[in-house]
Amino acid sequence: MPAWASAQVPRPAMINPAITTASSRNAGQRSWLFLLAYALANAGGVIAYMPLLTLLLPLKVEQLAGAERIGLFSATVIAGSLAASMCNVLFGWLSDRSLRRGGGRRRWVVIGLAATCCSFLGVALADSAATIIAAIVLFQASVNALLAPLTAIMADEVPDAQKGVAGGLLSAAIPIASAVSAGIVGLAWAGEGMRLTIVAAVLIATCLPLLLIPAQAAPLAPPPPREADIRRRDLVTAWGARLLVQVAGNALSLYLLYYFQSIVPTMAGRELAPRVGNLLTLAYVLALPIALVAGRASDRFGRRKPVLLAGAVIAGAGLLGMAFASDWRWAAVAFAVYAVGSAVFLALHSAFAMQLLPTPANRGRDLGLLNLANTLPALLGPFLTWALATPEDFAAVLLVLAFLTLSGGAAMIGVRSRS
Repeated sequence: MPAWASAQVPRPAMINPAITTASSRNAGQRSWLFLLAYALANAGGVIAYMPLLTLLLPLKVEQLAGAERIGLFSATVIAGSLAASMCNVLFGWLSDRSLRRGGGRRRWVVIGLAATCCSFLGVALADSAATIIAAIVLFQASVNALLAPLTAIMADEVPDAQKGVAGGLLSAAIPIASAVSAGIVGLAWAGEGMRLTIVAAVLIATCLPLLLIPAQAAPLAPPPPREADIRRRDLVTAWGARLLVQVAGNALSLYLLYYFQSIVPTMAGRELAPRVGNLLTLAYVLALPIALVAGRASDRFGRRKPVLLAGAVIAGAGLLGMAFASDWRWAAVAFAVYAVGSAVFLALHSAFAMQLLPTPANRGRDLGLLNLANTLPALLGPFLTWALATPEDFAAVLLVLAFLTLSGGAAMIGVRSRS
């Protein structure tokens, strides 16, 4: 996920034809229609991977590997995370080039959308350890061709004064995707291929409204030169903080079903999966209004750090509760606490980091580098889980994840910008 290169807002003759200048009448503010369409498309991006990686893939790996499922699952997600890390930077850079040449980023969203839908076929057909790893690598390359330009659109088109509320709206993605996940695994009559076909259809439907809205650049408001230098250093600190918090987010998104199997060992995976899916939905629905209010407040008062720190503390407390839970009820409550804190931190952090980006010309590439704070933890999370967890006990790894999350919140104290 580095000094504003452009010191002025471009004159009309210099504006990229793919993006029109905001009218002086609305002072660059985007309508709620656009913000909601963008949030819906972002939810589609999460739907593209969440049902698969959180519930469908663990079930498939369990069929292929049985008692050795944690090892194969870890190898699969590590290989996929490496592909995601490289491809997010690559496709962000390609969308930057397209934008500079007048083509805009939306064409890359379309390309990624088509590639992701096609990649589901490879996942459905995989029938061995080697083929499931290859299929997930292909899927991760495809879905990041969609996510990289989609993320850059927010940096391009949402003014700084609206980024907090936009970040809050982005937190809707998790409960929506969780509801889709729960609904899909609850379709007892549907096979794996049908379930992935449903995911593809929902993905297309959620991205279409944004693709139909013309691009419009947000006005640039570059900071003074000395402030720009401070922001560069702040960006590195903020990147490190997100990386620490996201280790827990990635580990839980991948191993949550296995964690609850350790809490409720008498329930089969296929019976437990819909229950976990419903918990995901309820937890993140609870988090949504809290994250939205927190984002709106941070826009209004221009202060994001206190909210970020509070989110990390709440998330860490939830992880500690999960480590010591001994039954479904307390484990579910602790996960809900974690979900609220995590949603607040990640939504506000996205808005915060986008305000620190260096040059508008390379937003896609730089956001791809920032995205390493999301994908690199997907390497560390599986490694920690493989090393510290067993199918019967996740307490040790949850304690480590709580420590890392609290450390990430504390790192935000070192950010010196006023926001």
